[in-house]
Amino acid sequence: MKNYLDVLKTVRLFKGIGESDLQPLLSCLCAKSIHYEKGQTVFSSGESIEKCGIVLSGQVQVVQDDYYGNRSILGQIGTGNLFGESFACAEIKTLPVSVITTTESQLLFIDCHRLAVPCAKACGFHARLIQNMLNIVSMKNISLTQKIEFTSKRTTREKLMAYLAAEAKKAGSSCFCIPFNRQGLADYLSVERSAMSAELSKLRDDGVLSYHKNQFELLQETRAVAGLNDISDINDKMNYISPRNE
Repeated sequence: MKNYLDVLKTVRLFKGIGESDLQPLLSCLCAKSIHYEKGQTVFSSGESIEKCGIVLSGQVQVVQDDYYGNRSILGQIGTGNLFGESFACAEIKTLPVSVITTTESQLLFIDCHRLAVPCAKACGFHARLIQNMLNIVSMKNISLTQKIEFTSKRTTREKLMAYLAAEAKKAGSSCFCIPFNRQGLADYLSVERSAMSAELSKLRDDGVLSYHKNQFELLQETRAVAGLNDISDINDKMNYISPRNE
């Protein structure tokens, strides 16, 4: 675990907890580190979980597949972030989503039930853990609300522009990168990939934006509409509200 100490110090769940307390804390939470290859399933839809995960390296996606096999990406979780905590803490009997790795990943699992229950050693960090977890869950609820805002737009064009404008605003620049490839972006916005690609081409031809792979630039007229002309400081909490941290 020492190899991932720098990552653990950035985990929001452990905010305000001293480095010397991290190892006792992990022991108290029955922490276990597991290595996964790309494309492996971490949690499967339909199962029950009691542990949540922390990404020490790599990346995972929270996905939901419907009856017909259509996939929607609910969240993309990068290094230092949690996944599965809401379902584990709520003691959901049947998990409605799956979690899969999108790269080779090292994941840390902790027992969520031990977060709120002081152990026999009367560790002093439990109250801080509860406060941090409440903050994490609250921010993820805000992130989910933002995703609903994107996907509730009527057309593919409107969904794309709402999402890209939000990403530009968080980056504080009209030039920015998104955390998805084309299929991932289509799954996140709940649109058909070919239709989305066609709409992106139209937006480029219309002079609204330019792009290369996952790099985008909103052009001058679009910047004004998105309110990007005078951005100099982006709130830390808004930076947290992103698909890569859901």
